[in-house]
Amino acid sequence: MGMHQFIQGLSNLETLRRAPGFFKYAEHSVAAHSFKVAEIAQLLGDIEEHAGNTVNWQRLYEKALNHDYTERFIGDIKTPVKYATPALRSMLADVEESMTENFIQNEIPEDYQAIYRRRLGEGKDDTLEGQILSIADKIDLLYESFGEIEKGNPERVFVNIYTESLSVVMSFEKRPSVRYFLDEILPDMLNEEFADRDMLTKLTRAIMAQADQS
Repeated sequence: MGMHQFIQGLSNLETLRRAPGFFKYAEHSVAAHSFKVAEIAQLLGDIEEHAGNTVNWQRLYEKALNHDYTERFIGDIKTPVKYATPALRSMLADVEESMTENFIQNEIPEDYQAIYRRRLGEGKDDTLEGQILSIADKIDLLYESFGEIEKGNPERVFVNIYTESLSVVMSFEKRPSVRYFLDEILPDMLNEEFADRDMLTKLTRAIMAQADQS
């Protein structure tokens, strides 16, 4: 038993499309998403350290790089389907957890199984690193949806994804990294020239105002 199946699984992620059937102008693979989330998490971690917080960089990189590895087993379930009912969400989580554990027991050498249980487990927890992962994941999704809106994709789903992603980011607004994103990065995004800029700017302000009131 070696690590062949784990490495081979990376190619599965390279060809596994995110939200299949939705993206019109730019398709995104799970592997590319994981790389972008790791880069965004790295930036957010830098900002948190600059603000005086201690980041466990090993744990952050492990969480960011591996957070969607288990999608090789069940694919990328579209968000509206994944969260349709709590029961369905729970069932999908149970299936993914069971298949991940089976993979670890059958394909990962015993000496490394505990390590990969940690790496392939749910990374979005209450630790600083888990919060950064949650934020970075939604920032990348925000940019993916923005890319389609910017190019004129008429599908309403991307406005919904943008709204949901920004709302989750706003739920962490007390984090220095989120304040930096909202104050320094998001305005630059909205200053891009595109047809629906006014609509998206108004939507963004409404989401942020609603979050501030809650």
